[in-house]
Amino acid sequence: MEEIRINKYLADKGMASRREVDKLIQAGKVFVNGEKALLGQKVKDTDEVTLQRKARVQMERNRQYLLFNKPKGIVTVNAQKGEQSIQDILKLDKGVVPIGRLDKESTGLILLTNDGRVTKKLLSPDSKQEKEYVVSVNKRISDTELKSLEDGLTLEDGLKTKPAKTKRLATNSFSITIQEGKRHQIRRMLAALRLEVKSLKRVRIANLILGSLAPGKLTALSKQESKDFLAFLGLR
Repeated sequence: MEEIRINKYLADKGMASRREVDKLIQAGKVFVNGEKALLGQKVKDTDEVTLQRKARVQMERNRQYLLFNKPKGIVTVNAQKGEQSIQDILKLDKGVVPIGRLDKESTGLILLTNDGRVTKKLLSPDSKQEKEYVVSVNKRISDTELKSLEDGLTLEDGLKTKPAKTKRLATNSFSITIQEGKRHQIRRMLAALRLEVKSLKRVRIANLILGSLAPGKLTALSKQESKDFLAFLGLR
C-alpha cells in the first residue's frame, strides 16, 4: 500500500495546505493513530489522521476570502520603481495575498486569501476553473476570429491555447472564458489575430462575480459566500 507524506495526504483531502499542515505538526496538533505526527512522516489510507479540533476551528476562522476590483495602473505584485502593487494600496493581514495576476493595464476581479488550498485549485496546470473577461479591441472582430479564439490558436512561442468560450457584446467587444492562465494570454491570443486590446477586464473567477464592485474597492465574502466558494472548488 502506497505511503505519502502527511502534509500531502491532508492537502489532497482539502483539510489544509501543505504549509499549514507543517505548522500544525510543529505545534503538536496533528495526530496519526492517536500519536503526535512528525514532520515528513509518511502515512497510508489505513492510518487514522486527525487534526486537533480547536486548531482546525481556529484555522477555519482565520481564513479570509477578499474580492478586489483592480484599477488600471496598479500591478498585482512585485512593483518596480515608480509602480504600486495591490499590497501597497491595501492594508492586508499577514499571509493574505493575490491569487493569480492581472497585468498593469488590465482591470477587474482579483481574489485575495490566506488559504493555500485555493491557490492549488485555481492555479495548478490541471485546474479547470473558469476565468471570464470582457475585452474591447481596436476594430471590428469577426465571427471567424471569435471562432478561432474558441477553437484555440497558436501563440508566438508555438504553444496552442486550449478551447475557450466567447460571446459577442458589440462590434468590437466580446467576453471570453478560459480555463488556463498563460502569461498575458488573452493579449497574445488577440495579437495572433492582429488585433490590439483597448481594454481588458476580468469579471469572474470560478463562481466569484465582480458585479458592481467599484474599481479600487475591496469586499470580503460572507460566511455563506465563503462556504459556497469552497464547495464549488471541492474544498470543505
